[in-house]
Amino acid sequence: MKFRTLIKFLSGAIVLAIGGFLAIQLIPVNKTNPPVLNEPSWDSPQTRQLVKRACFDCHSNETNWPWYANVAPVSWVVVHHVSEGRRKVNFSAWSPAQKREVIETILEGEMPPLYYRLTNPQARLTPAETDALVKGLQATFGLQSGQNDPAADALRRFAGQYKGNSPTADKRPDDDHEEAQSSKFEVRSSGDDSKPEASKDD
Repeated sequence: MKFRTLIKFLSGAIVLAIGGFLAIQLIPVNKTNPPVLNEPSWDSPQTRQLVKRACFDCHSNETNWPWYANVAPVSWVVVHHVSEGRRKVNFSAWSPAQKREVIETILEGEMPPLYYRLTNPQARLTPAETDALVKGLQATFGLQSGQNDPAADALRRFAGQYKGNSPTADKRPDDDHEEAQSSKFEVRSSGDDSKPEASKDD
């Protein structure tokens, strides 16, 4: 009797789960691609292509909706993520005020997120492509070397760190010269101490 009761309970739970899953598919979700209003003045087609691969699905009005965006409750998560992404940065409704948000997300390593890269191989940029993306955004945003702009400094710092996380990435050109001079002084001082002072009588 206990076994039969358990079977009935499990059967009922499965039926309810299937019924609930089918029912939530009827809840509408807003999977739309509004018209493209304006984009940044890209420095090159290559930069746009790299941004499109890594960012456009969540940060433009040209989202390529995957098949699982039609299956609830996953569809709710996808639509919410795209809506939030467009609200923060939208390359299809671009304004210069958004450039700082783009730079900050790149610097923090948040974009593209890991789960997106796992399901979207085209978003997995190589080191060379990431370097080209950073330089392309720097040129697109008009953040050239030597410009007194915190955003430009951030992008240049990111580029230097990405090329190998070298502790000398942010070192000034004069630092190496000063270190070399200091080393020479220490060697010379050490050498002088090891030699006895010559007698004037000799």
